[in-house]
Amino acid sequence: MGIHIGAQPNPIRKHQQLKDPQPLQSKSVATKIAKKNNRTIEEQIVHADNLTLMQSMPDETIDLIYVDPPFMTNTTRATTNGPNYNDKWAGGIEQYREFIKVRLIEMHRLLRNTGTIYVHVDPRVAHHVRLLLDEVFGVESFLNEIIWSYRTGGVSAKWFSRKHDTILAYAKCMGKHTFNTQRSGTYRTDGLKHDESGRPFKQTKKGRLYFHQDGPVVTDVWDIPFLSTVSLERTGYPTQKPEALLERIIRASSRSGDMIADFFCGSGTTLAVAKRMNRKWLGCDASPDAVEIAQARLDRIKIAVETA
Repeated sequence: MGIHIGAQPNPIRKHQQLKDPQPLQSKSVATKIAKKNNRTIEEQIVHADNLTLMQSMPDETIDLIYVDPPFMTNTTRATTNGPNYNDKWAGGIEQYREFIKVRLIEMHRLLRNTGTIYVHVDPRVAHHVRLLLDEVFGVESFLNEIIWSYRTGGVSAKWFSRKHDTILAYAKCMGKHTFNTQRSGTYRTDGLKHDESGRPFKQTKKGRLYFHQDGPVVTDVWDIPFLSTVSLERTGYPTQKPEALLERIIRASSRSGDMIADFFCGSGTTLAVAKRMNRKWLGCDASPDAVEIAQARLDRIKIAVETA
């Protein structure tokens, strides 16, 4: 079961009333759980303010962090007759920046020197968050500005349809970070010659150049479908991301047995993928709906594994 720390009001609604973000419960309570036996908790979904949880954890204990924080849409993010969360910020961009910055400082401390962080935002706040990452992690630690391109309903008559998110990737220590090259898709073979077995090749001065059997190397533009309204992955939680997106991130920036953390875990996509890929995992969310949905999702994976 997930760990619950104290009574949890809606965290964003609370921040509407405060210029500086405040923890939802005392640090001492979280510390007793996170440092029990002087070890970091793992394979748990913690119901808490993630800042308080992170402050209670020991240094350099995580290999990969993926976070999908609020996007400062100034709306209530919801599904029809389902869970919702308030993404309104009375203090404007300065309040949002402070909310993100204090958490990035903790995430930097928690990452091992071989670790990487991926911060998932949208174009409205991506430039603000990138500057904060430059400040906390260092400009020299920047790895990628990944463009996740997708197609969903809705068009605009005033501008090009906004159909991408931005995922900012930074290393804890540039050059020491884990990275595994990914391949996907197909090559353009128009006009190429084919050998006796039908394989396309490019003729060069050194002879025939064949293409890699696993496809071209993945770049920083990712064309991964958004979850449809009838997708079997759907949990009913708003802003849920597809498992294929997290599979690519986890495969690229971790190894089997590594510790993966998502401190805005929502429906638990990161945790579910990490579990299937034989990684350790830790999730946290201030929403009781998110914790309940994510825990049920992880329990189903456990049952499926034990049944197989």
